[in-house]
Amino acid sequence: MKTTTRRNFMGAMMLGATASTLSAFTNPAFAGMTDFAHSEMNDAEAWMKTIKGKHRIVYDGSYPHSGFPIIWNWAYYLSNNEMGSTDDEITAMTVLRHDAIPFALHDDLWKAYPLGEMFHVKKADGTVYDRNPYYEPQEGDFPLPVIQGIKDLMDRGAMFCVCNLALNVYSGAVAQQMGKDPNEVYEEWKAAVLPEIQIVPSGVWALGRAQEEGCGYIFAGNTI
Repeated sequence: MKTTTRRNFMGAMMLGATASTLSAFTNPAFAGMTDFAHSEMNDAEAWMKTIKGKHRIVYDGSYPHSGFPIIWNWAYYLSNNEMGSTDDEITAMTVLRHDAIPFALHDDLWKAYPLGEMFHVKKADGTVYDRNPYYEPQEGDFPLPVIQGIKDLMDRGAMFCVCNLALNVYSGAVAQQMGKDPNEVYEEWKAAVLPEIQIVPSGVWALGRAQEEGCGYIFAGNTI
């Protein structure tokens, strides 16, 4: 990707091209957004039914919040373990939606597009990430080295999903700014979703379904 193209794209973003996913619906470029297929809907419904255990929580990860949508997931397992519950008795789900969707995406996409800039995902020194810092975290990505990333948490039974609606809208905005086919860019982003992270029709759909399955709701911000 040429530097000028990247700069022009980021300039448009800063001018509010996608200041809100809701505002994007008024843009003609999104008139042909890819529908969530019936088979995918069935997969999402079945995935929701795998929630297990007597201790159930769903985290609303709508913004990066310095990794707290993942940190609170880990903290739920830690604290319940300390109270005598095993991982089999626990389900912590994190719904990655709105501006937190890049945490569901492979490093290759972070390098192909300026996701760190676009979603304001920064290192401690203020520079932006060009990789997903929370799937398989490296030293310094989390404030404490014992905090586990998405991959290790899913191995314990944690559940992570990503909003298809946000994937559609943001990939469409990128396609529009770069003069690319929005369906092709959407399929590229969709293919970059990491293994075992479930694509759901929307983040708010997942939050509602998880609560119907007995999960308590917590906003995954960075305020204690």
